[in-house]
Amino acid sequence: MDTTADLLETPLHSLHLELGARMAGFAGYDMPIQYPMGVMQEHLHTRANAGLFDVSHMGQILIRAKSGDLRDAALALEKITPVDVADLKPGRQRYGLFTNDQGGLEDDFMVANRGDHLYLVVNAACKHDDLARIKAALSDTCEIEAQFDRGLIALQGPAAEGVLSSYAPDAEDMMFMDVAELEIAGVPVVVSRSGYTGEDGYEISLPADETDRIARLLLADDHVAPIGLGARDSLRLEAGLCLYGNDIDETTTPVEANLKWAIQKVRRTGGARQGGFPGAEAILGHFDNGASRVRVGLQPAGKAPVRAGAQLFEHEAGGEAIGSVTSGGFGPSAGGPVAMGYVPSDLAATGSKIYAEVRGKRLEMAVAALPFVPSTYKR
Repeated sequence: MDTTADLLETPLHSLHLELGARMAGFAGYDMPIQYPMGVMQEHLHTRANAGLFDVSHMGQILIRAKSGDLRDAALALEKITPVDVADLKPGRQRYGLFTNDQGGLEDDFMVANRGDHLYLVVNAACKHDDLARIKAALSDTCEIEAQFDRGLIALQGPAAEGVLSSYAPDAEDMMFMDVAELEIAGVPVVVSRSGYTGEDGYEISLPADETDRIARLLLADDHVAPIGLGARDSLRLEAGLCLYGNDIDETTTPVEANLKWAIQKVRRTGGARQGGFPGAEAILGHFDNGASRVRVGLQPAGKAPVRAGAQLFEHEAGGEAIGSVTSGGFGPSAGGPVAMGYVPSDLAATGSKIYAEVRGKRLEMAVAALPFVPSTYKR
């Protein structure tokens, strides 16, 4: 986390302080890590009711084809991502990946078809690099607009639908990965039925100067509590979702990261638009021949959490490290410690026994199926 004094602030910064948040630097922003409720209770509240997250630090980018034809923008974007953008229907969103020439992951993002333009949400720490990447590849044929000053909040949990639809009734009819323009208390907002907690919920993009008012409006509902980055991390870990910079980075390919599902058949070998993206040879080679390592869920045998960075071994004593833990901690809903990491493909079967080295001792772990807690998306 950042420790510099010149951190940026989101439109909700004053609200976080008013609510008693413990703040810390994250991706260049002063962000709430937890509120007085504490990480454990924030996590459980989101699973049982609804949590409101400030994700305004993330980057929002619009792409329009100069020709006026959205498909031209989609095909242009496909030059720098292995996902199928051109067949994405209006009002729908999907998970995307930026890759490099070696097949590694430069970032993950969400992309939506908004009818006359594409709407992207990219990670905070990568947003300036992502914008430069998009401009370098698409500027000849597309208009690119960064909306980095726009607010973004996530309302997550089983009560999210009831809370949001009380202000915007059409939210109730949205399904997982739908995107629509709605209105909350007179404010036009762009809403996606998605999030990064494994729970049903919404992400709401709105003008910066209205973000505080709308956040307070949602928080006035008894079902809704403010949730910090600490619980956001434990929620996404239980859901088996990657955190860029931890579980995926420029050295991991989509196949190694267990993200094969994110690359549709049309972009794979034999598909109508196979390849044509950075690192295609390496990535499609992994599809066709397999990768030597893969991201898996890991369940420690004891009660002690195993944190990111712990080395993994095949045996209880001796031998070289075979991989490492990339995310780990206590899973409040899972009822015990959970982790993710990379292991050789021949040890990736569910139930395989391996060992993590923690403070000089090797602790038994088992490869576990992901997610640790079932997702509750409305499909």
